[in-house]
Amino acid sequence: MYNQKSYELGSKRSVIREIFEYAKTRAAEVGAENVFDFSIGNPSVPAPQEVQQALVKELTETPSVALHGYTSAQGDANVRKTISNNLKTRFNADIPADFLYMTCGAAASLTITLKALYEEGDEVIVFAPFFTEYRVFVEGTGAKLVVVGADEKTLLPDFNALEKALTPRVKAVIINSPNNPSGVVYREETVVRLCELLKKKSAEYGRAIYLISDEPYRELVYDKTVRVPFITNYYENAIVCYSYSKSLSLPGERIGYIAVSPKAAQAREVYLSVCGAGRTLGYVCAPALFQRVVAACDGLTADLSIYKKNRELLYNGLTECGFTCVYPDGAFYLFMKTPVADAYEFCEKAKAHDLLLVPSDDFGVKGFVRIAYCVQTETIERALPKFSLLAKEYGLK
Repeated sequence: MYNQKSYELGSKRSVIREIFEYAKTRAAEVGAENVFDFSIGNPSVPAPQEVQQALVKELTETPSVALHGYTSAQGDANVRKTISNNLKTRFNADIPADFLYMTCGAAASLTITLKALYEEGDEVIVFAPFFTEYRVFVEGTGAKLVVVGADEKTLLPDFNALEKALTPRVKAVIINSPNNPSGVVYREETVVRLCELLKKKSAEYGRAIYLISDEPYRELVYDKTVRVPFITNYYENAIVCYSYSKSLSLPGERIGYIAVSPKAAQAREVYLSVCGAGRTLGYVCAPALFQRVVAACDGLTADLSIYKKNRELLYNGLTECGFTCVYPDGAFYLFMKTPVADAYEFCEKAKAHDLLLVPSDDFGVKGFVRIAYCVQTETIERALPKFSLLAKEYGLK
């Protein structure tokens, strides 16, 4: 009567959403100010003023029929041309407008791309820790998810394990930098090493291994010395999946794009397959109004100084309590090692202090929690004494 797999996905939320919903229930019981919800990556700073200005301009100057009408299935031509020009200016990346496909955010970008590439028997590699929904996206195409571990201290890929995992069945590798859940950024040396290995294996097997770069946090880096390499400049068989949800604080608007490298193997065919996958999934003609808005604001960001302040406050506060954390160069998440092996057990202990954290198991590793610091700074300030009490329960300093 119905699809069993879809039922399972619909009847059980992701662990992140489960905690998010629990927070609402708990807030009704004790007051929202007494619940310290670090579960979800919902931007806490307003969209830049230019977003509102662009909205007002479109609403007042563009005729309603044109403004709210259909665009081309792959997105408005002028929007794609603007983004293409910006990619060239900002990153020296040559992505023609006809290799860009506008989408309803990063999830749509990834699901379309994976469906466009999938052939029977394919495998897709992800690096732990990885965003929990990658498993859903990959397995939803019929492909097999292959998880490659990371160095526990740096959370960078284990290249020895990767080389062993790169069998002839691997169609693609997904990277996410800055990373959700860790905040780790893949520096140039890591990207170069990864790309060289993929080039070697592609040549050895006589088929392209595609590198899918999931980039909703591309602009969310806080130190001038940290640079996020633009993948198509390092690897020809690359596809970028982008979302404006985090950079422009627009998570509810669901707008982003897919950029296929024109140098990729069978690049035109891959792009047309993206168009076909979008058609199959019903992801044609992303929201017209916000296509125009993000084109006008492409490259801008919300006020990142608040996230930077939150990062320093949280990292310093937790390490002073005795917790071990991986220092995040980007995104707005902090990955903290739990003082016991069972992260779920630790999260239940934290709940007693109304600290809501996400256990790491669904991210592909054990013994960590993810803490989203895209919250009000005051929330972190009031939560740190709670963390201190929690640390003492485990005999930390």
